[in-house]
Amino acid sequence: MSIEKIPVTIITGFLGAGKTTLVRHLMANPQGRRLAILVNEFGDLGIDGDILKGCADANCPEDAIVELTNGCLCCTVADDFVPTIAGLLSRPEPPDHILIETSGLALPKPLLKAFEWPDLRSRITVDGVIAVADAEAVADGRFAPDLAAIERQRLADESIDHDTPLGEVFEDQVACADIVILNKADLVDPDRLAAARKAVLAEAPRSIPVLDITEGRIDPRVVLGIGAAAEDDLDARPSHHEQHEEHDHDDFDTIVVTLPPGQSAESIVAKVETIARDHNVLRAKGHVAITGKPMRLLVQGVGTRVRAQFDRPWRSGEERLSRIVVIGERGFDHAAVTALLTG
Repeated sequence: MSIEKIPVTIITGFLGAGKTTLVRHLMANPQGRRLAILVNEFGDLGIDGDILKGCADANCPEDAIVELTNGCLCCTVADDFVPTIAGLLSRPEPPDHILIETSGLALPKPLLKAFEWPDLRSRITVDGVIAVADAEAVADGRFAPDLAAIERQRLADESIDHDTPLGEVFEDQVACADIVILNKADLVDPDRLAAARKAVLAEAPRSIPVLDITEGRIDPRVVLGIGAAAEDDLDARPSHHEQHEEHDHDDFDTIVVTLPPGQSAESIVAKVETIARDHNVLRAKGHVAITGKPMRLLVQGVGTRVRAQFDRPWRSGEERLSRIVVIGERGFDHAAVTALLTG
């Protein structure tokens, strides 16, 4: 790896695995590096970028945190990704290290291929790909192929001869990774953690470290400075989508719901749990203005597991809008989910 190249770490992982939490931890512990963050949101509202901007400091000022919400990076390389990276590198004080937090639905290998662009290849290198996984979800077998279930589906419909789309996303992320992080390890016992580790390694095409952590806390020296030059190592990172030059996210729908004022934190949590349970909602995230509270409420739901915390005060002059981004499998009932959240 040329010492002139600026290293880039790609942080990928399934919805709600804890990518933003990991990035926040790295921002708080930069090890003397000047960081820049590129956040690729899925949907119309930049919740993750807003969360990270609340952590901005001298090592990573707010203007070094860039959100791209026009689509996945690998689908918008020429229009969004290349110009954004070029803009970061042309700053009077360019970053020492760039972190890219992908959409939870992203396939990492097409993004790696973007680093082959001549405008980028001579200036940056992929220091490493970090896949973040939810230890509890993996231990429950949500991402490991269920051969019996697949066989039942195949017998019922001859057109189905592959894993679910969510499973393919997970497998591609693991296959592309230099390190897999099992986050939220505190939520599982040792046996289930061992099962999660085994499930990850079953999808890994080569020997890779699998580390269990809590709340995204890890020594930055472990995940930054790997020197993988992953853009030169594509053959070792197989994908389900090798034959497709582009892909889409038609397996998922996303909506943004604006909530009426006067709702309590408890009611919001209960509603997010309900839409996950009754309408196959995968992910819900947003900020809510609670009457009488000077701080905004950050709500994050992964399935029926919902967390809510006050993350920062509302700024002077900031419009106190309450909005939730909802992501579900294609065809979920937008009207019903909206009615439940706003009712």
